[in-house]
Amino acid sequence: MKKSECKKIIESLIFSSPNPISIKQLRDFFSQEDLSGISIQSTIDEIIENYKDSGVQLKKVASGFRFQVAEDCNKWVSNFYPEKPQKYSRALMETLALIIYRQPITRTEIESVRGVSVSSNIIKTLLEREWIKILGYKDAPGRPAIFGTTKEFLNSHNLVSINQLPKLDDIVEFSDSEKRQLGLLDNDELAEDRQKIDLADSDDYNSENIH
Repeated sequence: MKKSECKKIIESLIFSSPNPISIKQLRDFFSQEDLSGISIQSTIDEIIENYKDSGVQLKKVASGFRFQVAEDCNKWVSNFYPEKPQKYSRALMETLALIIYRQPITRTEIESVRGVSVSSNIIKTLLEREWIKILGYKDAPGRPAIFGTTKEFLNSHNLVSINQLPKLDDIVEFSDSEKRQLGLLDNDELAEDRQKIDLADSDDYNSENIH
């Protein structure tokens, strides 16, 4: 098969697919043509380059490659279509943030951190969106489900790996006190936070003992 023909076929396969397509899927599909993964990747890189200044672009996400609207055109596309993106409640965003940043985690652990019960509808919505999944069941009374994020969650947010996740503030706006309450401060922030508390305690002690 000529490279130009292979390129056209790969482009049409990714374009027509409702889901991202991986290198492995393409390699399996072209198994009779003896195309290597490196050769397929090289072809995809050429397609990416061809579309880099276009209104649609070929992007890599967690599950593979897909065509999507260029970022600078998102606003125009959203304005053209009457359907508005679904808005989620703060409770759902807090629950999702805890699963993202503290996975694996159980519903009881989420409720313990938030201090309030988690609605079954919230878990149901996240499961239906396929943003979270049940990783297993904890060896504890009642064998509660353990939750974690999915590849679909990464795909939905244009991510390849969970290591690319934005900072917590980019997902939902929490104050430092709220993040402290939810247990979402990272180690550096916790250390700095503890240092400030220690310093305040020290200042109070000094002021109380100056005569």
